[in-house]
Amino acid sequence: TEAIGLYNIGQTCCLNSLLQVFLMNTHFTGILRRITVPPSASQKSSSVPYQMLLLLEKMQSGKRKAVCPKALAYCLSQHKVKLFVQYDAVQLLLTLWNLIKGQLTNPELIEKLSDLYTIWVQEYMVCQECSFETKRNSNMITLPLSMLDSSCHLLKTLEECLQCFFCPEELTGHNMCFCEYCGKKTPFMQSMKLAHLPQTLILHLKRFCFKRSSSTYKLCHYLSFPQDLDFNAVLTEEQCQTDASEKASWQYELFAVVAHSGSTDFGHYCAYIRSITECKWYRFNDSEVCQVLWDDVKCTYGRSDFHW
Repeated sequence: TEAIGLYNIGQTCCLNSLLQVFLMNTHFTGILRRITVPPSASQKSSSVPYQMLLLLEKMQSGKRKAVCPKALAYCLSQHKVKLFVQYDAVQLLLTLWNLIKGQLTNPELIEKLSDLYTIWVQEYMVCQECSFETKRNSNMITLPLSMLDSSCHLLKTLEECLQCFFCPEELTGHNMCFCEYCGKKTPFMQSMKLAHLPQTLILHLKRFCFKRSSSTYKLCHYLSFPQDLDFNAVLTEEQCQTDASEKASWQYELFAVVAHSGSTDFGHYCAYIRSITECKWYRFNDSEVCQVLWDDVKCTYGRSDFHW
């Protein structure tokens, strides 16, 4: 009945934060509880979904303030997931998700997991000389949102980031594409239209950027996001490729924020999660868990003197 922390066993704050977001999502744990238990001891030790289920049960079975995710960490290491290193949260999230999906054996559960997280978009490419158009469907688990517009100006709100993501972009110069009708490289207009949003939507704010020298730096500027988000109010009709019944479900309530403090070389992750059953916000800082207010969550908007 209480939120339980996870001990940090050596630079595992990123892993701990992501695990808390997965395990606090009752839609995800509903899938996890229906998995088939692996028959042998070796299969159990190498099954990521099963080890996550064991960790969930361990967190819910006692009165301890925190539990140790050592068995799951060992399981991940068997799948070449490095431990005791710094991770980008999205990189590790996608690794976890692919391992979970790849090790599910029940087709129904695989479909439920995909429905829970998969975003569908249509990509359009239009030649600016002959108007030849191509389009393809693609899917993703996160929407990767730039915090800079096409002119490298800082974006200030999540809504601006979303509008920028779906704004058409002209590909010229070194970015020109080969047009099979023109028989040469020509300027193209590239755009994406939203086709389907999942039950749990993951938005990735791209705070880590690359410089021309191949070094990374972090964008720490203030960027606000709302507790409630209606995509119908953010995107135009031209940016959507779906019917009215699909759009009716494009209203979201913020469930969790995974935030990084520090620099690209050294930092720390925390998770702020809103309990679905209690409707209260909690901060998961490894083994330390405490109830917080929405004003506390807003510290993750970012600023130069950012600290927990």
